[in-house]
Formats: sequence, C-alpha cells, structure tokens
Amino acid sequence: MINNITGVTERFLRYVSVDTQSLDEQEQIPSTEKQLKLAAILKEELEDMGVSGVRMDEHGYVYGYIPANTDKKIPAVGFISHIDTAPAAPGANIKAKIVKNYDGKAILLNEQTGQTLDPVQYPELLDYVGQDLITTDGTTLLGADDKAGVAEIMTMAACILEHPELVHGKICIAFTPDEEVGRGADLFDVEGFGADVAYTVDGGALGEIEYENFNAAGAKITIHGVSIHPGSARGAMKNSLLIGMELQSLLPVYANPVCTDGYEGFFHLDEMKGDVEETVMKYIIRDHDRAKFEEKKALMKEAAAYLNRKYGEGTVDAMITDSYYNMKEKMEPHMELIEIASKALKLVGAEPKICPIRGGTDGARLSFMGLPCPNLCAGGHNFHGRYEYVPVQSMEKITEMLLRVVEQFVTAK
Repeated sequence: MINNITGVTERFLRYVSVDTQSLDEQEQIPSTEKQLKLAAILKEELEDMGVSGVRMDEHGYVYGYIPANTDKKIPAVGFISHIDTAPAAPGANIKAKIVKNYDGKAILLNEQTGQTLDPVQYPELLDYVGQDLITTDGTTLLGADDKAGVAEIMTMAACILEHPELVHGKICIAFTPDEEVGRGADLFDVEGFGADVAYTVDGGALGEIEYENFNAAGAKITIHGVSIHPGSARGAMKNSLLIGMELQSLLPVYANPVCTDGYEGFFHLDEMKGDVEETVMKYIIRDHDRAKFEEKKALMKEAAAYLNRKYGEGTVDAMITDSYYNMKEKMEPHMELIEIASKALKLVGAEPKICPIRGGTDGARLSFMGLPCPNLCAGGHNFHGRYEYVPVQSMEKITEMLLRVVEQFVTAK
C-alpha cells in the first residue's frame, strides 16, 4: 500500500490559511463570498493532479472524479468534505502552530494571553504523547473542521493518481460550502456527483465512524419589551431581557450541552442580544430520538405561549426551523458501508469506534436525498474554538484509511 501520504500536512496548513468562515441567516449560498477563494484553489489543484470532470458552480460546490481502471463492476464511491469554518469563533488570520513530539504537558498557545492547551482540561491530549500536534495560537479556531477532511481527500486522490497500479472503481470527490450553517447540502448535485454511495470525512478523532446524527432545529426567539425611565417604571416597564431570562428558566436545567452526552439531546442558547425594548435569543435544539426532538420543539413553543399569556400577546415571537434529521433510518439498509470503513481502519492499525454524531453533517441531508453517506473521522478535537487541534499522525492515518476504503470496494464480495 502507498506510504506517500505526508503531503496531507502541507495541504492542511495551506487550506487553513484561507478564511472561509460561513455566516448564519444569509439567503445566498455561499453565505460568504470568501468561501469561493478556497473552492477555486481546490478546483485548480484537482485539475492539476489529473482528476476528471472537475467543475465548480457559482455557489462554491466543487466536483470531480477519478475514472475506474478496472472492468469489474464496483459501486462508485464518493468522498465529501466542507470548506467553510464555523462562525462560533474568529476564523480569519489563522496562525497554526506545530508542536513536535508532544510531551504530555500544557501547551502554551499564546505568550501574550498565557492561554494553554492543557491535558488537565482536555485529557485526550495524553493519547497523543510523542506525536506532532497542530494547534491554534489562541486567537482563532483552527479549521480542522473540516479542512483536515479536505486535505485528506485531496491527498488520497493525489496518491491514487500517482499510482495507476492501484485497482479501483470510480471515485467521486466533492467539496461543499456552508455546512456549518446547515446549508451544505441545499444545492448539492447528487445526480451530477455520480456516486452510488459516499462518505463525508467530517468527524473527530481517529477511529470514529458515525451513521446516527441529531435531529436538528434552530429557534429564533424575539421578545418585545417596553422601555420607560426606571424611576417611573412601576407597573409599566416590560423588560425584554428579564423575560428572556424567564424563558430560559422554563427549559429543563439539565437539557443543556454541558450536562449531556451520547444520545442525550439538549437546548443550547447560542446567542442572546438585546436591551429593555427588544431581545433576540438564538437556540439550537437537538435530539437523536425523533419523538423527543418533537417534544423539545413543542416545549419551546409552549414556553413562548405561556409568556405571551402572562405578558400579553405579541410579547414573544418563536420561529423554529428544522435543519436536518437523523440519517440512521436511511443508513440501516447500507450497513456494508460501515463494515468497509471498520475494516479499513483496522488495516491501518486503528480501532473502529462506532458512535452517534452529536451534531450533523452534509451526509445526513444527502442520505435523505438518496445518497447513503455515513461520516468518517477527520482527526481533529475541540472543534469550533480556540483550543482546536489535530494530530499530524491522525491525518496521515486517515488518508491511508481512505485509500483502504477504496481498496475494500474492489475486494468486497
């Protein structure tokens, strides 16, 4: 098997240097024009390495394929990653740092602020003693979600094209915008992509395979208050900030991300802005179980209705919008995809860990669009924040795993 996979780090560092942060509540796709810059870079790189049918549409979706080099009837397999980074933390001017031969101690990210990446807070760091870690400088996120996946797919494609002796079926490649704001699959050309089955490479630590994800919705709560001078406010002021706090108090205390894991769902207050006259609260609502998901949405609506009864109709507007659903029901007829990925991981010396996604991927939406698409690890940790990092050796192993997945489709009976 190919060992020429070290180029994944160089690619990753180039890709994270391009700001591709997406933006919520935008009508257009991509939500930010800057995503098109990386899309154009990837298009050019795919063309230069000899990928066939490379195209980029006006929305920043990039597609290409490597034709089969065998007459054996093999399903066309796709690999997909997203190019945008999350709006949850600063994403411009990323200054990635490489920590060689990690010693198991706290890593100083930024001398000015004293920020550290500490195994006391993030004990999984100790799994990577002796490896090389790529971290932030403490001022931005890193973008391993999902530029690690992008780099791994690109390196896999380059390896296959550099080694024509490797027998393979048709390999389809795609990169999407706006996954982080829930719209990555909105304009995905499933038919034109040309794959029979696919994988997103958008997961976490080496070994993870995921085919269950949250059912997801977003809630925008707008609270209308009445501002009056506090000296004469008795019986007349309606403080929207306090009503917002009251709404939060009506939700279950422990249905909160900090108190949940595994299959447990939550309400997450992601943003709150306002003053006495108007407050806007933005929640995400998540649960793996569809019935519990519907119950959570109903509870949010009832909380708003209760406050309207208490403070007057029109005080609280609750707009709840579904984002995506659990792909488990669409994946269960295609469990061979999980078996292939598990075997590929074992072949590169990694232990498969099948676990539910506490989030979502483009693959969830694509599975409902007729393209079965579980999620594979990309290697990173602490996504969407300043303490994000990715081990170099994990990216290399995952690149090798993708090659093994391609191989397994050839040898599968």
